Amino acid sequence: MARPEVLDRIKEAETEADEIIAEAESDADERLAEARQRADEIRATAEEEAATEAEARLESAREELDDRREEILAAGREDREELERTARERIDDAVDYAVDRFEEAVHTHAPEE
Repeated sequence: MARPEVLDRIKEAETEADEIIAEAESDADERLAEARQRADEIRATAEEEAATEAEARLESAREELDDRREEILAAGREDREELERTARERIDDAVDYAVDRFEEAVHTHAPEE
């Protein structure tokens, strides 16, 4: 093979290699862009799922608090009703005690005849 022919073949091989490299780089850039886009989609989906899960947990906690609040209020109402019932049962005794004390106080401070 003549020297000019060899040089032409070398130039052709170099040109072909440059085209292969450029195509590979373009392919790599395209794949990288696709991977980044897919990663962004995955991240967005994960963030939405996390927000949804957080909201569900928050709602569940609110419901538990409301239930507990109602239990506490019901127990408080029962205690109040029991105290009122006990107070009503003892009112006559309290009145008698107050009257007795009053009478004792009056007799103690009454002038002697």
